[in-house]
Amino acid sequence: MQDFFEAVENRGNRWPAGRRDLHWHLLPPSTQDTVDALLGPYGDLIRTPGMEMVLPRWMHVTVLHAGPHASASDDEVAQMVGLVREAVAGTGPVTLTFSRPSIGTVAIERAARPGAAARALWDATWAATTAVVGERWELLPEIYQPHLTIAYAGADAAHADRAEMKASLSDIDAGEVTMAFPELTLVSQWHDHRRITWEPLATVALG
Repeated sequence: MQDFFEAVENRGNRWPAGRRDLHWHLLPPSTQDTVDALLGPYGDLIRTPGMEMVLPRWMHVTVLHAGPHASASDDEVAQMVGLVREAVAGTGPVTLTFSRPSIGTVAIERAARPGAAARALWDATWAATTAVVGERWELLPEIYQPHLTIAYAGADAAHADRAEMKASLSDIDAGEVTMAFPELTLVSQWHDHRRITWEPLATVALG
């Protein structure tokens, strides 16, 4: 495996440790049933040496990585939120079905479908952000596919053997998970080269 955090710190549009960036998320319900469904069967897998498991309170489906919070004024953030609220008013909750996990090169992820439902939110948040800040930020991702990460490869990623992890995954008898998301949340998000955490700024209802 390769260190996820090193990758985001050194890519072209870098996100260094400690810097707060604005993100739009779909956040799973904070219930034990949700935790059991999304993480429970894979407890040993996401604790593989070299992996940094995502704690239940920090599970998220990223819709848009906008830009550095410090480079946006409070008024600009409020304008973005207002435009997103107008764009998604009356759309109704988004329901996603999460597949069994897949083991990539930097993380263990659960892909979600239907992509079109979440992609409409990506379009709305992208349009709202660019309407306010123009081309000041390079928004991410450029091609959107919804997913939920349950573990990131960390500083000791070399100790995580993908082949062994795939073999372990094949022995886990657990299926897909479907859940509804009634709102979008704007957060000020950072990482410490081990975990991703955030401070919520605004919630926009999809109902």
